[in-house]
Amino acid sequence: MCRCCPSIPPLPGRRDVHRLLLAAALAPAGLAAPEARADDHVAPRLHLAAAPAGRARVALTLDACAGAADMRVLGGLMRLGVRATVFVTARWLRANPGTVALLRERQDLFALQNHGERHVAAVLGAGRLFGQPVAGTLEGVRREVEGGAAAIVAAGAPAPGWYRGATALYSPAALAEIRGMGLRVAGFSVNADQGASLPAAQVARRIAAARDGDVIIAHTNRPDRPSGPGVVEGAAMLQARGTAFAWLDGEAMVEA
Repeated sequence: MCRCCPSIPPLPGRRDVHRLLLAAALAPAGLAAPEARADDHVAPRLHLAAAPAGRARVALTLDACAGAADMRVLGGLMRLGVRATVFVTARWLRANPGTVALLRERQDLFALQNHGERHVAAVLGAGRLFGQPVAGTLEGVRREVEGGAAAIVAAGAPAPGWYRGATALYSPAALAEIRGMGLRVAGFSVNADQGASLPAAQVARRIAAARDGDVIIAHTNRPDRPSGPGVVEGAAMLQARGTAFAWLDGEAMVEA
């Protein structure tokens, strides 16, 4: 795609054309759009660069997609004094002003980064991905990214330098577009809670097994699910072993 014409999306491939036609056929009948194929898209990995001093370091990242704030997670991390990078959507910021104010008060522990405006996947074409709506076009990707960033700045936080889209999967052209906007894409190396779907004990084991340089993803927007306490338990086990917790911003990262 020509960088001087950013509003023109690339031509869709054969599978994308099929999805667009199918979505158009289903829409008048009020039927659900088809589910997109996860294996069509890229899942970037991310690690901390090797620590200069020999002490193990990990980055704990928390997605706040929509809905409520899981204070079991945030409160537990505050008690431990554990740093975390919180990827927030504009939807979550609007729904949780009190928690946002608390996160801003604890800038020693929490850094806010961009999870989008409406929790839309950075995927081109039609349909949904793991039940989440997709941006559809590069214009839709830009709108999602810019809307999320504007909401963070409006909340009084610094402009974000990192972006993580819904589902953490990206069409290759969307990935290039986000990076072309000057943002780094937050992949991960440890999936702690599988979208807040795992029991607390399993979440704790996954986090406790993290190794030096790992970037961990978990969630802090589902207080109705059992995963949350496992995030704190796993972090406590790492902390007891002497592992340090780093933010994404300001740290040297290795992307793959």
